[in-house]
Amino acid sequence: EVAEPAAGAAASAAGSASAASAAGSASAASAAATDLHAVRVGLGTDVHRLAPGRRLVLGGVEVPFELGLLGHSDADVLLHAVTDAVLGAAGLGDIGEHFPDTDPAYAGADSARLLAVALERVAARGLAPAGLDCVVHAERPKLKAHKPAIRASLARLLGLPPERVNVKAKTAEGLGPVGEGRAIEASAVVTLVPRGQATGPGPLAPGARTGDTPPPGAPST
Repeated sequence: EVAEPAAGAAASAAGSASAASAAGSASAASAAATDLHAVRVGLGTDVHRLAPGRRLVLGGVEVPFELGLLGHSDADVLLHAVTDAVLGAAGLGDIGEHFPDTDPAYAGADSARLLAVALERVAARGLAPAGLDCVVHAERPKLKAHKPAIRASLARLLGLPPERVNVKAKTAEGLGPVGEGRAIEASAVVTLVPRGQATGPGPLAPGARTGDTPPPGAPST
């Protein structure tokens, strides 16, 4: 006669545990959905003409070549695309709005410093980089040998583990300004997440790469 209430209590406890487990699973699923919704994605593109007497800098890495990219800053077409993608993912417009090529303050500017300023502005919105996939379109020079250095540079500038950065190099099969060897183009896709969810050492501060004074508009560090 005593066993029946005990069995009922055990069944009730089991039911409660099952309900609690189900509630926990639902809560975890809800949290995961919230995290997914917090992910932001940005697309950036840029193109620059090739010209004599200029350095060719891609992703913060100088690539030996008889021509370089023409532009108001150092014309790092890849960092410009990445910066554009970072700003776009945060809903902050584009690189031209933040660093206009009509402003003499940016003449010859190191594009890595401009990216650092953009990342500071993104951080002010509570966001941080989580990943990058990018493509450089160039007929010449061939970039296969330079991809590891470019990847490492981008990872350092974004404060990401190298495995979260991907660099691809493509030709234009002889078509258009890129295919004719008159220009280099780049595109980038960046994902941002809330800063508390980001992993890695974090982006470099403006001026940290070269020790130079940060460009105008850079937050004080």
